[in-house]
Amino acid sequence: MIEALQFEFMRNALYAGLLISLICGIIGTFVVVNRMVFLTGGIAHAAYGGIGTALFFGIPYIYGTLGFSLAAALVMTAVSLKAAHRADTFIGVLWAVGMAVGVILVDLTPGYNVDLMSYLFGSILAVPASEIVWMIAMGAVTLGVTLFFYRDLIAISYDLEFAKLRGVPVQFLYFLFMALVAVAIVFIIRVVGLLLVVALLSIPPYIAEKYSNSLGMMMIISVGLSVVFNIGGLWAAYCFDLSSGATIIIVAATGFFISLFIDYARAKIQKKHRSKT
Repeated sequence: MIEALQFEFMRNALYAGLLISLICGIIGTFVVVNRMVFLTGGIAHAAYGGIGTALFFGIPYIYGTLGFSLAAALVMTAVSLKAAHRADTFIGVLWAVGMAVGVILVDLTPGYNVDLMSYLFGSILAVPASEIVWMIAMGAVTLGVTLFFYRDLIAISYDLEFAKLRGVPVQFLYFLFMALVAVAIVFIIRVVGLLLVVALLSIPPYIAEKYSNSLGMMMIISVGLSVVFNIGGLWAAYCFDLSSGATIIIVAATGFFISLFIDYARAKIQKKHRSKT
């Protein structure tokens, strides 16, 4: 793969993989710890409405998808906070509506857009240099916000009632981080597509949680795992001429199942050891 880095599109893919790993590792940790995977999936699929909007009106993909994703994230988060007992239903409705609006707008768009499949399943090899700049900015904002609100994030992630008693701005932080999730999804779609985006946000933090004793350590391990999965998937896609987005997720899923096997083997060994003593 080293010789492939002489091509600009491969270098852009490598940069995109590293930057997305940073973003996914940090934001994904917040999503997993706060059990917001379904909410994140709703935002990701509703974002298809933004893709359809961008294609229909002939505007850049980022602007259309960004606006739609942010609107969906803020509405879903508001419902989750105000009416948690009905949040899953409301999220499911917005999920379906976003997809439906996107499909209709794509149908109404004259001609066939060859990039459409890359939005669904990702194409890290097609990431332009202009989006790398956006990813750098997003990574910097994500890291800065996380460091600034780190103590508050620990509080709301592990003891929500205690956080409220301490005067932590719980609702503000939820809205802020779900807005970051929405923006992150826009860029992750380029890498693995909107149909696979939830896996990249949830698998690394899920594995990292087992080997972490703090939120910060979980984020660091999650970022490291994301780097391995993204670069490993990119290398496999290059070597075997496979779809990059799907290959990245297969590599991540392999890591996921290996972690489950390790947990199972560890539990069996501990049970055997206890039975002997």
